[in-house]
Amino acid sequence: MLLSDTVLGKSYRIIGIDLPSDSRRHLANIGLKEGELLQLVSMTKTGGIIMLKSHRLAFDDSILTRVDVQEVSGSDVRLALSEIAVGSSAYIDNIFATKETKRRLMDMGLTKRTKVYVRKVAPLGDPIELCLRGYELTIRRSEAQLISVIPLEEVR
Repeated sequence: MLLSDTVLGKSYRIIGIDLPSDSRRHLANIGLKEGELLQLVSMTKTGGIIMLKSHRLAFDDSILTRVDVQEVSGSDVRLALSEIAVGSSAYIDNIFATKETKRRLMDMGLTKRTKVYVRKVAPLGDPIELCLRGYELTIRRSEAQLISVIPLEEVR
């Protein structure tokens, strides 16, 4: 399956890159190489944004149509916190942010294996109000997109 044909929010493993060796070497330097896990965050007509380790990378179709991926099968689905519905709970799996932003989010209590409940979302989708560790926290949608969570089946 090509990276351009993937579904938002699902995890994929890179199985091949059909580009010249110098281009593959350049992509490997930024982390895009065979065996790596990635997730499609956003897609447009001419390109897309992927989450790779702790980086968001934007590529156009000339790259997305040359990367072969395979869906990672698993019982637990990982989504961005911004994708969780109001009234649902999830456990934080990882934070994909720069050092300063990651530290600030962790200082607010958003750490791995913390249960969060999505209490409210503003009418235009930004900000998002969460309940965690016995208090309410409001964060920007752009920050919530950087937080990977495992959704729970139960609704509060």
